[in-house]
Amino acid sequence: MTTVFFATDVHGSEICWKKFISAGKFYQADIVILGGDMTGKAIVPIIHQKGDTYKAVLLEQESMLHGEAAVQEMEKHIKSRGYYPYRTSRDEIAELNARPERVDDIFHKEVLKTAEEWLDYAKEKLAGTGIRCYVAPGNDDMFELDDLIRSSDCVELAEGRVVQLDRDHEMISSGWSNITPWHTYREEEEDALKVRIEAMISQLKNPRNSVFNLHAPPYNSNLDEVPELTEDLTPKLGGRSLVPVGSHAVREVILEHQPLLGLHGHIHEGKGAARLGKTLCINPGSMYEQGRLLGALVNLARNKVKSYILTTG
Repeated sequence: MTTVFFATDVHGSEICWKKFISAGKFYQADIVILGGDMTGKAIVPIIHQKGDTYKAVLLEQESMLHGEAAVQEMEKHIKSRGYYPYRTSRDEIAELNARPERVDDIFHKEVLKTAEEWLDYAKEKLAGTGIRCYVAPGNDDMFELDDLIRSSDCVELAEGRVVQLDRDHEMISSGWSNITPWHTYREEEEDALKVRIEAMISQLKNPRNSVFNLHAPPYNSNLDEVPELTEDLTPKLGGRSLVPVGSHAVREVILEHQPLLGLHGHIHEGKGAARLGKTLCINPGSMYEQGRLLGALVNLARNKVKSYILTTG
């Protein structure tokens, strides 16, 4: 039997990444898998005022920071919420307001610097444990992340590959999603997404005994419901109107090939498990902004999912 721990959508939360890396040992898993959206979405400037005083605004709350210890504590807090702290000056902020294209350059630099630190942390914690770690960058992750993961000694890039989990089970992985309103890095029309997935399925020896690690959940599976949005992207009826937004392509390939297990994410509110035919599909959900790692611990037997449990830590 092989024990797999799966999590997804940590979105730059350093505390969630550290919990993910520790989950293999904690849950006695043989393999840990991050299903997508590893990186965060924004920078939080920490602006020097005068002397040893800095100002930061996090989630619309302004903080005045006095001394290096206070600044470091704020940096830690920002990282735990999935953002990137950036020490700067009032002069640089004025320059960035005049040249907003520079913000993108700083953001890319901070994302990749942080990801490199995370991979170093994984190497330190996983070395000698025998625990295998796979990551498939999600739709929100920039493409430069792939080469960085490829350079890691202990974290393997799963995107677009067939991975042999054990003697009996293979896994395919993709962080690409169907089209979203947000125009992210890795999203495409359903027909193209299906071609992408089928290219991996064609390389499997036994699709029915495999794991489909696909970031987008299957359409209308109860793992893909989100608040319906208006044209200006605000929730209808105060968020009480829910609609399915998962992938038709993912649903079709699962129903056609009936793998043992589907591992999904993307929809943070979609925590749960569902059956599509004989396939068990799981979306552990995400609460990264609260620093809570949601996951799924799955025991794979030769021709079945022997057991699973959704975890919170």
